Amino acid sequence: MTEPAGALDGLRVLDLTQVMAGPFCTMLLADLGADVIKIENPRAGDQTRRSWGYAVHGEDSRAFLALNRNKRSVCLDLKQPDDLAAFLRLAETADIVVENFRPGVTKRLGVDYDTLAARNPGLIYASVSGFGQTGPYADRPGYDLIAQAMSGVMSITGTPGGTPVKSGLPVGDLGAGMFCALGIVAAVHARTRTGEGQYVETSLFEAALAMSVWESTEYWATGQVPQALGSANRMSAPYQALRTKDGYLTLGANNERLWQRLCAVLEVTELLTDPRFVTNPDRMANRDELAAVLETRLATGTTDEWVALLLDAGVPAGPIQDYRQVLDEDPHVKARGMVQEVDHPVEGRVRVLGSPVRLSRTPARIRRHPPLLGEHTEEVLGE
Repeated sequence: MTEPAGALDGLRVLDLTQVMAGPFCTMLLADLGADVIKIENPRAGDQTRRSWGYAVHGEDSRAFLALNRNKRSVCLDLKQPDDLAAFLRLAETADIVVENFRPGVTKRLGVDYDTLAARNPGLIYASVSGFGQTGPYADRPGYDLIAQAMSGVMSITGTPGGTPVKSGLPVGDLGAGMFCALGIVAAVHARTRTGEGQYVETSLFEAALAMSVWESTEYWATGQVPQALGSANRMSAPYQALRTKDGYLTLGANNERLWQRLCAVLEVTELLTDPRFVTNPDRMANRDELAAVLETRLATGTTDEWVALLLDAGVPAGPIQDYRQVLDEDPHVKARGMVQEVDHPVEGRVRVLGSPVRLSRTPARIRRHPPLLGEHTEEVLGE
C-alpha cells in the first residue's frame, strides 16, 4: 500500500533560510507534504551544518539534522549569474519562497518579492527576520536571546528577584517559525480564491511579544509591570511546581471546583475558609503563603504518591521530568510516536522528534532524511 499524500502535497517551497526560525517553518511545511527545496551556498551551506551543536559521525551537526528532514538540498551561489538565473527559473515553478536574510539583502541579491512576483504572480513569499521589515529596529541583527530580552519575555522568566533568565526554549525562533508557517498556509488558502500570491512576514521579536498574552493582560488591567513568578501562573493560584518529600510536582487548581478537590485530597479543608485563600484573587495575592502551606502538607509524601492521589481526584498534576525520562522512558511519548527514527546515509539511524500535528486523512510523516549538502542539485535542476 502507498503512503497517503500529505496535506500540502503538490506545493513546492524554495527554502532560502538557515539556522532555526526559517528552517523550523519549512520543516513544518515539509512534514505536511510540501516539496521543500533547500537552497544552500556551495561553500558551507546552512550555518548549523558545521558550526552549531554536536557532530557525531559526519560533518553535519545534529542541530542541522533536527531542523531539516523531508527537504532536498540544492547548492546555488546567488552571487553568481548562472546560479542566480537557475534560481529564478526555479522560482517560476515554485508556490512558496521562504527567506530569513536581514532586511534588504534579498533586494541586493535580486531575489526579493517584487522581482520574483513579476515572474510568478501566484508566488507566496515569506520573510522571517529579527524585528520585521519596517520600524526603527528593522536593521538590527535578530537572535532569539535579543528578541526575548527586548520583548519582555526575560523580565518575567526565572524566580522573583533573580538575575535575568531567558526561556529555556527559544520561543522567539520557534514561535516565528510557527507563525510564518501559519501565514503561509493562510496565503495558500487565499490564493485558491483569488489566484493571487502575496507577501508574508513575521519576526522573532513580534512572535515573542505575541505570546505574552497573560503579561500584557496583567499590565493593561492593573497598571503594574509583570514580574517573574518562577513556575507560578499570573492568572490563577495554585498553579505551579511545589516541593514534595522527594522532589517536586506540578499541579493546577485553577478554578473553584479543583481548589476544593485539592484541599480535600491534601486534607487541608480549613484553607477553604481562610480569608487569605477564599477566592482566586485572594490566593493570587497570597501566592507565596499558599505555596508554603501546601508544601508543608506535600512534604509528608513522595511525588509519585501525591500525583496518583491528585489524578484520582481529578486534579491536574504531574511530575517534573528530565529529557532522558521524556525521550527514553515516557510511555505516552512512545504511544504518540513523538520520537521517530530516520535512516541517514552518513549518520545511520538518527532519532528525531515526531510531528505534533495530527491529521486523520493526510498525516504528517517523515519521508526523507536531512539532506547532505547539495545532495539533490542535479535532481532538482534536471526536473
